Amino acid sequence: MQQREPAASIRQAQAKALASLPFDDVDDFAAVERGFLGTLDDPKIRNDKGDVVWDASTYDFVHGDAPDSVHPSLWRQSKLVAKHGLFEVVPGIYQLRGLDLSVMSVIEGDTGVIVVDPLISVETAAAAMALYRRHRGDRPIHAVIHSHSHIDHFGGVLGIVSQDDVDAGKVQIVVPEGFLEHSVAENVYAGTAMGRRAGYMYGAALDRGPRGQVGAGLGQTTSTGNPTILPPTLEVKTTGETHTIDGVEFEFQMAPGTEAPSEMHFYLPRYRALCMAENATHTLHNLLTLRGAVVRDPHIWSQYLTEAIERYGDEAEVVFASHHWPTWGNDAVNGFLAIQRDLYGYLHDQTLRLLNQGYNGAEIAELIQLPPALEASWSTHGYYGSVSHNVKAIYQRYMGWFDGNPARLWPHPPEALAERYVEAIGGVDRVVELAQTAFDAGDFRWAATLLDHAVFADADHAAARGLYADTLEQLAYGAENGTWRNFYLSGATELREGNFGTPTVTAAPLIIAQLTPEQLLDALAIRVNGPKAWDLDLAVDLTLTDLGRSFHLTLRNGVLIYVERDPDPATPLQLSLSKARLIQMAGGDTQSAGIEIRGEAGVLQQILGVLDEADPNFEIVLP
Repeated sequence: MQQREPAASIRQAQAKALASLPFDDVDDFAAVERGFLGTLDDPKIRNDKGDVVWDASTYDFVHGDAPDSVHPSLWRQSKLVAKHGLFEVVPGIYQLRGLDLSVMSVIEGDTGVIVVDPLISVETAAAAMALYRRHRGDRPIHAVIHSHSHIDHFGGVLGIVSQDDVDAGKVQIVVPEGFLEHSVAENVYAGTAMGRRAGYMYGAALDRGPRGQVGAGLGQTTSTGNPTILPPTLEVKTTGETHTIDGVEFEFQMAPGTEAPSEMHFYLPRYRALCMAENATHTLHNLLTLRGAVVRDPHIWSQYLTEAIERYGDEAEVVFASHHWPTWGNDAVNGFLAIQRDLYGYLHDQTLRLLNQGYNGAEIAELIQLPPALEASWSTHGYYGSVSHNVKAIYQRYMGWFDGNPARLWPHPPEALAERYVEAIGGVDRVVELAQTAFDAGDFRWAATLLDHAVFADADHAAARGLYADTLEQLAYGAENGTWRNFYLSGATELREGNFGTPTVTAAPLIIAQLTPEQLLDALAIRVNGPKAWDLDLAVDLTLTDLGRSFHLTLRNGVLIYVERDPDPATPLQLSLSKARLIQMAGGDTQSAGIEIRGEAGVLQQILGVLDEADPNFEIVLP
């Protein structure tokens, strides 16, 4: 199926945006070029097999005026984030930008460097570090700082340092409190579902181009290399805590529960530089990321930005983050942080004001408009988060999914609801006819709603699928938000070409290996098929020989429960194995050596027999 031209209503909306937004403000374009030292000779970064895991040149088309198929504001943002290479922030601080979704920073110390947030993949991190060294010399890495617990800020760590160097004390791994727990849990517990949805969010499977993926607002997209993780050697726990690394003093500010459950900022007096992790970037961020996560707290987010201004605003001459470009000059630093602070505070307070007047999340999302001063700042625009889905997230955080209307307390699930709607309307053909009328009128939101019901009632209806794909495509063309555009285009792609699965990996072996025994057993419990296990009443004593820890496991009523305690000879099954061998066994390998079994071996087979495998290819836009 061929892509369609942007509809007249989309072209008119783009022209209106072009005329109404401050495109004569080009300060960000000067900022994104400032300090440029050079970039990769080959924009393609490959893995050991020769597969391309990142190709910066795929965004070379993003230049000049915006085409009709891209919102001009998003096109502007995409031009800014597509700039790639090594940049000097100030003498002694350097950033590698445009080589993955995130930004890697390098801080020079007395004898070596401290690296901050080494991207998603070992391949992109290694290439970024090589580019730094080509321009600044082969300085040893004394520490790696992970500002927070998202994979684009730790996944590439083994591309720049080794476990041996960490074990030998040559390299510190510095993290905020709770980092390891949150980083591995997010990538394992709901990792399969998040990974599948992340494929939509970042458009990793989409073609690049004016009618395809143009970026994700926060960065271009995610690299597809090998993610890793290393356990921390230093966990920062309190605001004001200072550590000197290679002669450079770091003062840390804790910011948990903001953009990540475990996050911190830091100030560098030597450089008068403030790093805001991912809490002050050149976009409205997500309060609930479209890939799925726990709802973030905009109230405390705003408060931590106020605290940063109060603690460091008098001194800081530059603020940088782990996405986008820095802001220079004390007045500009304070102005930027204040605008970002007010943005999250306004959304929080106004959502609460309106929900207390009885409006639900969807209604509030249509009512809220940012104040003129915030709207006039490019850094508040919704390229990654949006006012619409953030407001709904705030409502969800306080009120949950139910809006209080009893008719919406127990609705039918999507397929059953679709069948009833379609029948009431007069059949799928009639639904498609009405959707075509809405499409022709430029009411793409209503057309998408109708066609969602149509394909959930009859997934093979060619006309419904075709018009649905066309409708999602038009919604993409009109979206200022990069991730909304990617979601729409990903849905259109799957309607036309079929399921593209999960392009990236989150639950990589090295990440799974860092699970604590408790987290590993929790991950097993999540996989228990409850109905299949209803009638089982099983008990196992599990000893992890390498850790010297033992757990008593029971499976009753479809629930796997564990308690740490010494083995009991009366337990029907005794298992002894290493944690690594337990991970292999959970993956289905019961035959290899390394498992000592005493007692009723059949108990183990019964437990393994009720463990479901997650499906990384589940449908999203179809039933």
